[in-house]
Amino acid sequence: MEVKKISEYIYEIPKKGEMNVPVRFFLSEKLFNDTDDGTLGQLVNVSKLPGVLKYPIGMSDMHLGYGFPIGGVAAFDLKKGVISPGATGFDINCGVRVVITNIKKDEFHPKREKILHDLKRTIPSGVGRGGERYSKETIKEVLTKGSYWALENKMATKEDIERTEENGRMQGANPADVSERAISRGLSQLGTLGAGNHFIDIQVIEEIYNEKIAELFGLKKDYICFMIHCGSRGLGHQIASDYIQLIEKEYGSHNFPDRELGYALITSELGKKYFSAMKCAVNFAFCNRQVIMHKISKLLEQHFPKIKTSLLYDVAHNISKIEEHQIDGKRKKVLIIRKGATRSFGPGNPEIPKIYQKTGQPVIIPGSMSTPSFILAGTKKAEEISFGSTAHGAGRSQSRAWAHKTLKPEQIKKILKDKGVVLEGSFKGTIEESELSYKDIEEVIKVSHNLKISEKIAKLKPIAVMIG
Repeated sequence: MEVKKISEYIYEIPKKGEMNVPVRFFLSEKLFNDTDDGTLGQLVNVSKLPGVLKYPIGMSDMHLGYGFPIGGVAAFDLKKGVISPGATGFDINCGVRVVITNIKKDEFHPKREKILHDLKRTIPSGVGRGGERYSKETIKEVLTKGSYWALENKMATKEDIERTEENGRMQGANPADVSERAISRGLSQLGTLGAGNHFIDIQVIEEIYNEKIAELFGLKKDYICFMIHCGSRGLGHQIASDYIQLIEKEYGSHNFPDRELGYALITSELGKKYFSAMKCAVNFAFCNRQVIMHKISKLLEQHFPKIKTSLLYDVAHNISKIEEHQIDGKRKKVLIIRKGATRSFGPGNPEIPKIYQKTGQPVIIPGSMSTPSFILAGTKKAEEISFGSTAHGAGRSQSRAWAHKTLKPEQIKKILKDKGVVLEGSFKGTIEESELSYKDIEEVIKVSHNLKISEKIAKLKPIAVMIG
């Protein structure tokens, strides 16, 4: 596979054969040497899809995914382009939000184990685990209204809505396009964490890189914040599964560059139905994180009666959406697919809240259980070279199967203990989600920051982790 180095952090695979456009990816030399051909091959397959524009991009945290690499971004023409359930991913709108508090670490530390234990009891986690069971009618409302359902039910504020990507609700979500099985899977999963790499981290704001923007973001050194990472649970997974099967039934699989990259034209009936169903899952996920935040805020009030909590921002990771971008020198509405990538809009972009208009939107990039997470700000440079996108996390370097074969829980717990992190988690989550299975988050952030597709604002250090 021919790879050209364009600049210090930008590589390109030139257009060749069945490729409609070239491919680009953003890596340091260290990350490039650790990237496998399978991940690059998936990016090449994306370049073969109809209507793809400019170039698909791999971010600094990219790794092998289902059909489309995790850490991948691509843009498609709205008339000639396609939409793909495999490209968006199974965990639709897996995303992350940061909740800021007015509690200092010294005040919090004596209570952290009790609070972590209470979190585990308050927010159900684990494969298939549910909580309060809602009616189908209520879940359908959530699919349409997203975080506005939480607002109507006194579990959100207007500020929370404003500080959520898409204002917590994508328009055009029709529950009629969602199967009864998918809805049934969501009945008891609103306000629950799930399993896999989903987590709630309790963190200390350890370092500030940009005082001015940090102050506007409400970030103060040595104060406690909470990071919530989860998605649309079984409901979103079922929607992805349903439409992957429907597309394969409609079109077969032999016409696709990869069976996992099955697609429908955006303008087709099936494409429109999937887009609608995907929006339903997006709305469910936004509301899910909002309800979890509400539960955390109420729990904290029991321990700190004078506590104040506020939402910094909520960003989606696995999503397809229509945005306006510069294509061949012209502003154009396109379908953007971000799979394991974070939107990173810069100052002045009308899509971001008024409070962040001068700084660019907050960008949230979590580390693994025992490594730092980062708050960054979106940039104009990202809008120019990466469809307003940046990395979304550390990115896996080893598979879950490798982790189970190689690692021991005692080994992971020692790492956590040595770094002063307490853990509430399943055996499976503890093994699979340790820093030993992930890339170096500092290296991932270095690429995004030095490329200026997001600017470092603050570093967050984990002190307590609840893993699914």
